[in-house]
Amino acid sequence: MSKAALVQEDLRRAIIRLELAPGTRIDKSAVAERLGVSRQPVSEALGRLAAERLVEIAPQKGTYVARIRLPDVIEAAFVRQALEAATVRTIAAELDAETLRGLERNLAEQADAEQGDERERFYELDVKFHALLFQRLASPLVADIVESSRAQLERARRLLLPKHNRTIRTLAEHRRIVAALAMRDPQASADAMRDHLQQGVRELQEFAAERPDLFAP
Repeated sequence: MSKAALVQEDLRRAIIRLELAPGTRIDKSAVAERLGVSRQPVSEALGRLAAERLVEIAPQKGTYVARIRLPDVIEAAFVRQALEAATVRTIAAELDAETLRGLERNLAEQADAEQGDERERFYELDVKFHALLFQRLASPLVADIVESSRAQLERARRLLLPKHNRTIRTLAEHRRIVAALAMRDPQASADAMRDHLQQGVRELQEFAAERPDLFAP
């Protein structure tokens, strides 16, 4: 992996995990010193992140972590909703016992993380929960399309975890999805998934009204 790619991955992770909050100024020299590279690969990495709409480069002013663009998030959520509802509808009727056990284990781990207020662990288990469904579908193309929309969605979803009892609600919504899958009911599974993802968008829109400083005008 090139130095620029390493810098890109480091900054991308920090931005998505909100370690670098929307609107934060990025000091190229500080990044270069921290990672032990010259400014050139840092500049190259920031150019790539700008193409992902994760940073904004303002000539003569500096480089900043991009504020979240709500239309981009809603568009990505729309794509994800369509694909994930179709995924559970497809796999429900013939869901194998091994996949169901994996989902139930994941739910148990989510409950443990929620009880311990381990938000980062909970988030990672949330991602894994949905990955298990795509794994059962066995369609790399669908998984790749969803993955490509994750960057903007991840930042938005992490903002919501501390709000509105989102971890508790997410766990309840995931349990409803698994209950429908356990009944091998395609329609109930799709409805549960659709409701789960739509609720997240509604809460994000409410949060954007509360904290407009984190979102692009």
